[in-house]
Amino acid sequence: GERLSSADALAMLRCDDLPLLGALANHVRRRDWGRDAFYNVNIHINYTNWCNKFCSFCAFQRRPGDDGAYCLTPEQIHDQLRAANPEATEVHMVAGVWPALPYEYYLDICRAAKAARPDILVKAFTMVEVDQIVKTAGKPLEDVLADLKEAGLDSMPGGGAEVFSERVRLELYPKKMGSERWIELARGIHRFGFKTNCTMLYGMTETLEERVDHMAQLRALQDETRGFQAFIPLAFHPSNTELEHLPYPSATERLRSIAVGRLFLDNVPHVKAYWVMLGVAVAQTALTMGADDLDGT
Repeated sequence: GERLSSADALAMLRCDDLPLLGALANHVRRRDWGRDAFYNVNIHINYTNWCNKFCSFCAFQRRPGDDGAYCLTPEQIHDQLRAANPEATEVHMVAGVWPALPYEYYLDICRAAKAARPDILVKAFTMVEVDQIVKTAGKPLEDVLADLKEAGLDSMPGGGAEVFSERVRLELYPKKMGSERWIELARGIHRFGFKTNCTMLYGMTETLEERVDHMAQLRALQDETRGFQAFIPLAFHPSNTELEHLPYPSATERLRSIAVGRLFLDNVPHVKAYWVMLGVAVAQTALTMGADDLDGT
């Protein structure tokens, strides 16, 4: 009945008894959600892979003119959605960051999504993208959010946090905003009325202490805003990045991250076993170790 401390979280991350951690996390998961597991039927549209952040962990980014570089028009997004799975209930739109894209472009791709599928939920833009959209608009955050909502935006995925360590940021993604700005934007977005998720990218060069600090900052903001719907621990995939020498987090580490997230983040309703990054078998197992959501199918 006592809230776990950061020291408790660190002890759990260091604990070798994964079945025990999983059983404790499953106790919380069953208490809150019984045997129910959540998912949605979604469509992913990455509207551009143009990006100027040069993050060492990224295999997605391109510059205009590079092989495979693209930027979808609103019309292309409209057509893709019209041709996509008719049972889909959500479209998830995130992308790289390219300052030359005009403000109206972001409004237009939301409008295009709603025009193609009026009943679909539009979940779009990580905090990093929102930061650029606000800069491009030259308007206060609240005005930008109002414009996006009017254009059809329903919620935000909440990514781009990576791990809240200034040391790791300067080492691997120095052009990306720091944790203070991420928290500031999330706070403003929640106060405006949008719900988001929260994430943690682990398995790079961060320490266990830095993972705990990341989760502690998320928990503190959730105490304040109650705007996070789900926590998504993201296992880093090193293939095709500058960090290919690093190992992919083991199944044990992936499951431990799920269990610790469920036990420590006591104020976040859901924990996602994001099967695309975990693998199906680990995601299935995670449903008995704290996770109650599989994200989209």
